[in-house]
Amino acid sequence: MFTRRPIQTLFVRHRYLQPASTSPFSPRKSQFTLCPIVHLSTSPLRPQCTKSNSPPAKPRTTQCQHKQNQASTISPWTLEFWSSTPTLKRACINTFRCLVGCTTGDFSAMWYLQAFHPELGMGGIMGISMLSGITTSILLETVLLHRGRDAMPWVTAAQTAVGMSMISMLTMELAENAVDFHLTGGVVKVGDPGFWGAAGVAMGAGFVAPLPYNYWRLRKWGRGCH
Repeated sequence: MFTRRPIQTLFVRHRYLQPASTSPFSPRKSQFTLCPIVHLSTSPLRPQCTKSNSPPAKPRTTQCQHKQNQASTISPWTLEFWSSTPTLKRACINTFRCLVGCTTGDFSAMWYLQAFHPELGMGGIMGISMLSGITTSILLETVLLHRGRDAMPWVTAAQTAVGMSMISMLTMELAENAVDFHLTGGVVKVGDPGFWGAAGVAMGAGFVAPLPYNYWRLRKWGRGCH
C-alpha cells in the first residue's frame, strides 16, 4: 500500500517535434512548461486502529496507596502496627474534634435539664445529654468540612459527618459520663472549682477511650472517625 505525497510542481524542459513539412535547417522551438509530478512512497500506511494481544497495563499505584495497602497487611497484634506516628497524630486530631463537639452538647444539655427539668431524673438527663453530644459533634464536623480545607458542599459535608463512626462517639460519651458521674454524681455546678476539675478528668477519659479504635480504623482501613 502506498501513500500519496504532496504534489510538487517542477519545471520540465521538452522539445516539440518538427512537422514533416518544416525545413531541417529551421530552428527548433523549445519552451518551459509546468508539469505536476506525483511521487509515490513505498512506506506503508499507518494503521488507524490496531488490536493488541498484550494484556492491559496495570493501574499505577501511588505511594500513599502503597503504604495503605502495606499497612492493611500488618497484623494489629504487632508493635509495628501501633508505631505509626503520622497515623497517631491524625487519630488524635480526629478524636479531639469529636471530643469538642460531644462535650459541648453533653454538658450544655446536662446543665439545662438539671436546672429547668429536674423531674426527668439523672438517668433520663444523662441519656438526653449523650444524644445532644452526638448531635453537636455531627453539626460541628459538618461546619468544619464545609469551611475547612475540604471545602465540601453543605449536603456532602452533612452526609460525611453523619457517616462518622458511631462506635467512637458512643465510647467517648459513655467514658466521659461514667467518670463525671463517679466524681460529681452527675451534678453540674458551674461555680464549683471541683466540678471543672472533674470535668477535665472526664474529658481526658473521653479522649483516651476511643483513641485506640480510631487509630486502628485509620491504620487498618484508612478511615477516620471524621
